Amino acid sequence: MVDSLKSPQIQTSEPMFYYFAYGSCMCPVDLKRSLGEAAHLYVVGVARLSGYKLGFYYRSPHRGCGCLDIVKDENSYVEGVLYCLPLRLSDRLDVREDVSMGGYQQELVTVKVDQVIYPKVRTYSVVNKLSRELAPNDWYSTVVLRGASTCGLTEQYFWKLFYHIYQLQS
Repeated sequence: MVDSLKSPQIQTSEPMFYYFAYGSCMCPVDLKRSLGEAAHLYVVGVARLSGYKLGFYYRSPHRGCGCLDIVKDENSYVEGVLYCLPLRLSDRLDVREDVSMGGYQQELVTVKVDQVIYPKVRTYSVVNKLSRELAPNDWYSTVVLRGASTCGLTEQYFWKLFYHIYQLQS
């Protein structure tokens, strides 16, 4: 956490932290459900996490389907959304990610937005990964793809994600 972080759209004096979202939290409308306030104001931009790949290695007890996770893979990358959030929202993210129940854990990563490198960015990874991917349900898939589209992930990455979901659901 760095006290001097600023979101491009909000000027605040409160402590902030960077958060990299790669799943349903990419969708600011859905993230608002958990945060209790508008999330689009905190979007920094489309970010790239190198050295990881996406996979549906978590079975959500709330949704009853596969949910996204990041897995180290030096030949891959993950696109997502970088937020600059007020520290007061940190606990709400932990609740959403089932941290206290052992679902996901906080992880610090380095991401890149355009040519700017952001070190020590919070993201979440699954604690006990499934041995093989589990298909997401239609609701979760829609939210993930809406976030990817709304926040402007590259077209190539969007279609790669779309077809990955489609293959798992087939």
